[in-house]
Amino acid sequence: MTTAKGPLAGLKVLDLSIIVAGGTASSLLADFGAEVVKVERPGTGDPLRNWGPFANGVSLWWKVHSRNKKSITLNLGTPEGQDLLKKLAVKADVLIEGFRPGAMERWGLGPDDLLAVNPKLVMLRYSGFGQTGPYKDRPGFGTIAECMSGYISMTGFPDTPPNLPPVPLADEIAGVFGAMAGMMALYHRDAGRGDASGNPDAKGQVVDVSLFEPLFRLCIPHVTMFDMLGINRERVGNDFPDAAPRSLYKTADDRWLGLSATSQSTFEGLAKAMGMPELIDRPEFKDNAARLENRDALNDELNGWLGQRDLQETMDQLIPAGGVVGPVYDAAQIMNDPHYQAREDIINIDDPELGKTKMLGIVPKFSETPGAVEHAGPTIGEHNSRIYGSWLGLDDAELAVLGQQGTI
Repeated sequence: MTTAKGPLAGLKVLDLSIIVAGGTASSLLADFGAEVVKVERPGTGDPLRNWGPFANGVSLWWKVHSRNKKSITLNLGTPEGQDLLKKLAVKADVLIEGFRPGAMERWGLGPDDLLAVNPKLVMLRYSGFGQTGPYKDRPGFGTIAECMSGYISMTGFPDTPPNLPPVPLADEIAGVFGAMAGMMALYHRDAGRGDASGNPDAKGQVVDVSLFEPLFRLCIPHVTMFDMLGINRERVGNDFPDAAPRSLYKTADDRWLGLSATSQSTFEGLAKAMGMPELIDRPEFKDNAARLENRDALNDELNGWLGQRDLQETMDQLIPAGGVVGPVYDAAQIMNDPHYQAREDIINIDDPELGKTKMLGIVPKFSETPGAVEHAGPTIGEHNSRIYGSWLGLDDAELAVLGQQGTI
């Protein structure tokens, strides 16, 4: 594990969000060196702390998702807590929040209030449906966002119900979009409207991140296809609706193999590598349009060939010839894979609560400022003295009074 500072060293981030979406954004920033301060409710903390599975009574979700972050407690529902948050915001570059639209405004902590005390602040606002529109006041978790994005209607097989993903996909994608958007806003602020002029008067701004729109954005041409051609994407299982072959295939040793040969040259190379060059000349497989029309027949050919060979034998024969194939991995297989190990995608952490454990490494890879995982998720309020002291100059006696008041 590298200990080099990341490209965001010196960036200060206040994370008021809960559970996954905003926390994903701040986690990515923290991986690359930003000082991320997780602001939690006194006593209970982020609800993510209650997500199992647990080891030694501690949520593993929390330990991974909140790594590299510092935790302070603050009651935003009190005037004293609101005043402290404004003082912290003066020191911050980015503030992330995930409350229902209007909640921050009711606390006197809306964009107008925070930008008044720090005009250079970038504020990432997470909500189910965004800060505007007729659905803005609806409660919205990632599951509903996945359903309404159009993504879920396409998952599964034609004769099965739609499938929800087994991970909080909409939240995590919204987190990635939010981290990207935050850095765009910082670039605009610091480069002077993007022209590298260094305009000292450039200001921060508000970024409105819903949970449904980032996933909708990744369903790239679907609205246009419907508008122009009347195509409403349906469920096609593991196939790709616009190119073939691309699916999962079972090998003779009961393993699953992913295979994609969706360009003409890749398909021709695959047919030759399989020792079946005659597939290239068959009219029903001559080009992508023909292969799509005869996809079932093509999959039958591939299933017949792959079903007679073990997975490793298949890989050894196809990959040297340019075949685009790979095994379906579970966690145990990922942890034993030499490529994951060589790229430090799984790292070792020594945590006071968990002891020695493994977790995800830093992604993507930077040549000069690669970032690092310094520690796993902290305990509630672990950094109260450090942050309130270094950011605001509060001493232990003042913090004790705030604790007695229930402010922190």
